[in-house]
Amino acid sequence: MSSLINTLSTLSTPKCLALGLLVACSISTVDSVRGQSEFTTAPILYHSSKAVDRVAKMSERLESGKLTLKRDDRHGFLAAVLRELKVPIESQTLVFSKTSLQLRRITASRPRALYFNDDIYIGWVQGGVVVEVGAVDPQLGAVFYTIDQHADRAIVKRDQGECLACHATRRTQHVPGFLVRSVFAASDGQPFYAMGTTTTDHTTPIDLRFGGWYVSGKHGAMRHRGNVIARDDPKSPIDPDSGANVLDLAKRVDVTPYLAPTSDIIALMVLEHQTQMHNLVTRASYESRQAAHYDKTMNRVLERPNNFVSDLTKRRVQRVGDALLSYLLFAGEYELTAQVTGNSKFAKQFAARGPHDSKGRSLREFDLRERLFRYPCSFLIHTESFGALPTDVRDYVEEGLLDVLTGKERGDDFKHLTPQDRQAILEILVDTKPAFRKRFAKRAPQLDESSALPADGK
Repeated sequence: MSSLINTLSTLSTPKCLALGLLVACSISTVDSVRGQSEFTTAPILYHSSKAVDRVAKMSERLESGKLTLKRDDRHGFLAAVLRELKVPIESQTLVFSKTSLQLRRITASRPRALYFNDDIYIGWVQGGVVVEVGAVDPQLGAVFYTIDQHADRAIVKRDQGECLACHATRRTQHVPGFLVRSVFAASDGQPFYAMGTTTTDHTTPIDLRFGGWYVSGKHGAMRHRGNVIARDDPKSPIDPDSGANVLDLAKRVDVTPYLAPTSDIIALMVLEHQTQMHNLVTRASYESRQAAHYDKTMNRVLERPNNFVSDLTKRRVQRVGDALLSYLLFAGEYELTAQVTGNSKFAKQFAARGPHDSKGRSLREFDLRERLFRYPCSFLIHTESFGALPTDVRDYVEEGLLDVLTGKERGDDFKHLTPQDRQAILEILVDTKPAFRKRFAKRAPQLDESSALPADGK
């Protein structure tokens, strides 16, 4: 299975050697093998557990004959898969670095297209053998699939593990996950790994982002690494000015083979944020379940009560909970210094999806002047995977969230949130998350009137 978000190749070592990727792939594989032992055994059982994500359910419908997907000669099953999984074409981004299973078909003139929504990632390559699909499973995290482009009918195959060589490393929080990487890529798509690579998210300075990607949209005086072919010169591998504020990608690459002519900068920024958010949710889920499993074993051995929770477990939950809470509230987000504007319908469509509170506000509203979102709390708090977190870690994160939003917690991680930010986010969550509303209502009587909302959230 291929990398779905710009990452190292999962090809075998001999092929990697032929392409000059031996060192990079070897490091990634060792890193992955080291981490996989944590989730291939109980209680996670990643490989043997049944996936229940939306792609797994689609596969069951295909196998039963309840669903058929139409194949076309130009894009294979791509368009049909996008429609079925409700992945917008406007989310398209184009990456030209050879960092995918189908890397032999990828160059600067033939970039790979990526599409996504809140829980699905889809990759397509011109003339590719498969459509690459990744889904967020509420228990397993990232699960990877392929659909044979040359088959008469669509058959979804779950990856048997090769994807995890790159998709379960420190770059994905040591869990099956997703990532966006910025590299220096030559015209043939080959990255210059010796010059370094960057795993990007909302904390990454703009000038380190988008290497090996096409980027359409405006961003003023800010500069990034996109739209530029790198040269083998460590002192000056690219000219970032030449790739800035590009509105028409057709002047750089033939976009006619693709479903859209854009690689929208706002879509890329959302993609960066949500990939690592997914990983942190999965990390929190795994850590909590593994800690509980350990306690269950030790309680039996030491003849302790079945519900005894060790201090070690509490510390493990606190560690992953704190990391998730900080990222959820965009701690450390890179401050934009110019207005960012996309050139597709992505931003409008994304913001319209809600949910909206009684005042019409949503966590999907963009700012794009100083930061990504108007209300800095991740929209992924509304997803099934967040809701499926084990009770202990979900309670820890949501209680911490209430602390921050009601002014009880004023740590340095959250100093970027103004009183107005906190109040608005609190109101939105109380209005749009029934379980959070109940949690707030239990605490509301204990809050100072100046910081508390009425229990109904109005």
